[in-house]
Amino acid sequence: MKMKRILVTGGAGFLGSHLCERLTEQGHDVICLDNYFTGRKKNVEHLIDKRNFELMRHDVAFPIYLEVDQIYSLACPASPIHYQYNAVKTIKTSVMGAINVLGLAKRVKARVLQASTSEVYGDPQEHPQKETYWGNVNPIGLRSCYDEGKRVAETLFFDYHRMNNVDIRVIRIFNTYGPRMHPNDGRVVSNFIVQALRGNDITIYGDGEQTRSFCYVDDLIEGMMRLMNTDSVIGPVNVGNPGEFTIKQLAEQVIYFTGSKSKIIYKPLPSDDPRQRRPDISLAKEKLGWEPVVPLNEGLIKTIEYFRDNLE
Repeated sequence: MKMKRILVTGGAGFLGSHLCERLTEQGHDVICLDNYFTGRKKNVEHLIDKRNFELMRHDVAFPIYLEVDQIYSLACPASPIHYQYNAVKTIKTSVMGAINVLGLAKRVKARVLQASTSEVYGDPQEHPQKETYWGNVNPIGLRSCYDEGKRVAETLFFDYHRMNNVDIRVIRIFNTYGPRMHPNDGRVVSNFIVQALRGNDITIYGDGEQTRSFCYVDDLIEGMMRLMNTDSVIGPVNVGNPGEFTIKQLAEQVIYFTGSKSKIIYKPLPSDDPRQRRPDISLAKEKLGWEPVVPLNEGLIKTIEYFRDNLE
């Protein structure tokens, strides 16, 4: 394998830190860029002494000038609590961040991968979701700063590709979980685990019958790296676990594996929260030879161990 100089924006975040770890293990020179809004130095502190790892504090909404071979564009808060905290900043991160990494890629002729999201499908009227589905997104809702920011980023990536021949890849990431999730990010897996370990009631919003598909972080990173390094497809490509579970089933599994005595309570469903979410991964199977291998019970056990060790 040819060693490369690789920039990871959002590299100190949940997904970014796992990606940086994999890339440094392969011997690449990795530049981890993060402004630490949701990313944490703790996530990459075990990499700091490695000769092929560099940590840089920078906000991707502002231009960055580097010489690199590949760029993974991951910078953006991904949980509703964090991205709704400053909605204007969230959409600026997606849009200006995309413009800045695409401008860099154009200048240095680097391949650039955009971490898009299943949220581009909104509350889908097609199930499971294929890459050809255009989505059902509320453009003025509380979640639209994230959903529409990612949709605009995809538009920018394909326009730069068509107009400037920038070498792009676009991945649509479905619900991912695992070690290094932020304990206060408000996403369902981390919420349930933290509540269970603390002996608090587990909060389900809605009736608990809404579904999600949960992909363990190692599987997701493998799919992302395969997409970056293939010439057979530029995307968008769904990467996620097609196994579908209700939110109530997830809560019950978390209670079982933590041994918690927590009870499940129900609260009203937030605005624009999708009822169903499951990826069609036919394209990833065909073009990347990828599908997830970590079952939910195994991934939950690993994630629970991480939170048990790291909860203050």
